[in-house]
Amino acid sequence: MTYVPQRPSDSTPSLEFTEGVERFLGLKGELIRLWPLVTKTASPAWFREWPKIEGEACTLRTWQPLVIPGLLQTRGYARAVLQGQPGITEDQVNEALEARLARQVIFTRSAPPIYSAIIDEVVLSRPIGGPEVMKEQLEHLVKLLSHPCITLQVVPMAAVPTIGLLGGFVIASPLKGGDTIYLDSAADGEVTDREDKVRTVSVRYDAIRSWARPVNETEDAIREKMVTYERP
Repeated sequence: MTYVPQRPSDSTPSLEFTEGVERFLGLKGELIRLWPLVTKTASPAWFREWPKIEGEACTLRTWQPLVIPGLLQTRGYARAVLQGQPGITEDQVNEALEARLARQVIFTRSAPPIYSAIIDEVVLSRPIGGPEVMKEQLEHLVKLLSHPCITLQVVPMAAVPTIGLLGGFVIASPLKGGDTIYLDSAADGEVTDREDKVRTVSVRYDAIRSWARPVNETEDAIREKMVTYERP
């Protein structure tokens, strides 16, 4: 007997249902990639267009001075980050968590985007979720370094240019058309393709990257920090 996924009673498909449809149709992530777009409660209104932009990008460049970039987060780390939001409920955490993890399917596509991430060294020292969660997260980063489309670099804490302290951002470049950026902020973030803002952020990215460690030194820095999260 062929398994046919049963549509949930509410109007928003669950991740489990979407995965079932994927298996039934013999797909390899194409449907999962769209799931965050229809999970309306999983993300604020200003963010809902970003997964589509992200999913269609051929290159993604990001700078994150405070946390591991969302596309590189483990389940435990992502949950700890989301739980830190004041007033958030467990159901909201779970919805946002599944939406964030579903976006990571872009790396399993037959033609994944080129992803270049820069993080501040202090991110490796901030024990989000506790030692076990951080150890797992850093182990995950080391594994991702072997992915042919993922580059990760660490900017030494002593060398961070002040321009990098203004906040995190992502630059999405499609195969055709102009770039779009996502900007972090203390309140609502911003998604825009305004040429002046895109140009400013692109210059900022290049300036920050000039301070970053080479990839091989980045791996050494991550491995050294992993030791500090080992149980005594």
